[in-house]
Amino acid sequence: MEKVTRENCEFLNNFEHTKQKNADGSRIRARRNGKTKTWINTPYKFRIPVKYGLQHYFYITNENCNDWEGIQ
Repeated sequence: MEKVTRENCEFLNNFEHTKQKNADGSRIRARRNGKTKTWINTPYKFRIPVKYGLQHYFYITNENCNDWEGIQ
């Protein structure tokens, strides 16, 4: 597992949260749900659409990427 960064965000498909746990004690997992959005004017920014569970959608961004690790 590796931390999610701007350099490797294009290649990771599955993610685990480093702090939050499920009811059974396992780490929360999310999977990629689309293409990574990057910006030319601000090269440090990125946004990965992900899905958790059946109906929860959110983004992993440069602001919350320290809480996520990527799984290949």
